[in-house]
Amino acid sequence: MTGRLADIPLPDGSVEVRGALHLERTAHGLRPWRLPAWTAAQFPDEALLRVAQMPSGVRLAFRTAATVLELAIQAPPEPPRPGAVELMLDGLRTDRAALPAAGGPAVLRFTVGAGAAVAGGAEREVELWLPQWTSVELVALRADAPVLAPRPSGRRRWLHHGSSISQAPEADSAAETWPWIAADRAGADLLNLSLAGNAHLDPFTARTVRDQPADLISLKIGINVLTAASFRRRAFGPAVHGFLDTVREGHPDTPLLLVSPVLSPPFERTPGPGRYEQTADGPRFAALGDPADIPAGALTLETVRAELARIAAARSAGDPHLHYLDGLALLGPRDADGLADLLHPNPAGHRLIGERFAELAFGPGGAFAPARPGAA
Repeated sequence: MTGRLADIPLPDGSVEVRGALHLERTAHGLRPWRLPAWTAAQFPDEALLRVAQMPSGVRLAFRTAATVLELAIQAPPEPPRPGAVELMLDGLRTDRAALPAAGGPAVLRFTVGAGAAVAGGAEREVELWLPQWTSVELVALRADAPVLAPRPSGRRRWLHHGSSISQAPEADSAAETWPWIAADRAGADLLNLSLAGNAHLDPFTARTVRDQPADLISLKIGINVLTAASFRRRAFGPAVHGFLDTVREGHPDTPLLLVSPVLSPPFERTPGPGRYEQTADGPRFAALGDPADIPAGALTLETVRAELARIAAARSAGDPHLHYLDGLALLGPRDADGLADLLHPNPAGHRLIGERFAELAFGPGGAFAPARPGAA
């Protein structure tokens, strides 16, 4: 029988906020950030700060025998995609609570149910995964049984950095993004440092990756370079080398997977920048650059993939733990129906990428396969 709900202090020793690198104290509660606080001073751009506050891959983790949980949150008004909070019990998705479309304050209730209660009231490992595309402030956590600190998962910590394709606005919840799908299949502990529109090889991002504990690291680089036209060939290669050098300062032997962009037809042979347009077929991305500028150094996805493959091959001679994965193996020309707007994957595309990444990276012979030399 359900008892009285008691407030669980946030944060305290019994509740871990996994996947967040900074907790900001606000008027309502706590706002998780996926970048350290010091990075805001190095690039105080509103778009970057906004996506860093979106808790993709952030979850509350604890242990309890409770049958009812409540999470009180404060969301921004009229979020573009409110999303949902997912309840995981012992690693399995068992319940979901959608955020209100209008945003604002909400109390999300999760009924664990008699079927989930273990004989004798034994505690279960609980995770509440926050939405990946809406910033939230954590106001209160309530439970009808005591809450204890989670046990160590024993899983390898996989740190992934990418763009909006990895942050995944099109997915209905964090548990339907391709990194979560891959981590779930592979049994990995995900830290998602993907920053929509902001995967530009920034030094502060490289230092963040360098300083985080990780057993596995993947860097998905390239599409934002095209959509913002932030690099030309002369600067792109050295910037990739510099990013990798910084990461290797903190992770000299960690399996490191360099991943090139998945399919995006507008940018395959046409340089950026890009523009989001409303068309008769719905929202679509368009490439605005001039192919005649390619010989002078303008980048396309074809040249970005070739450059990343060349860099990985050149460095791997002295770095046997560095590997390369062609993004077209995750979602390529035969999978164009997995794109929502000619750039971002739709839900089916996310499932496809997640399943293929789990197989190609974590499976036999993959960069993250446990039996590989240097793997944790």
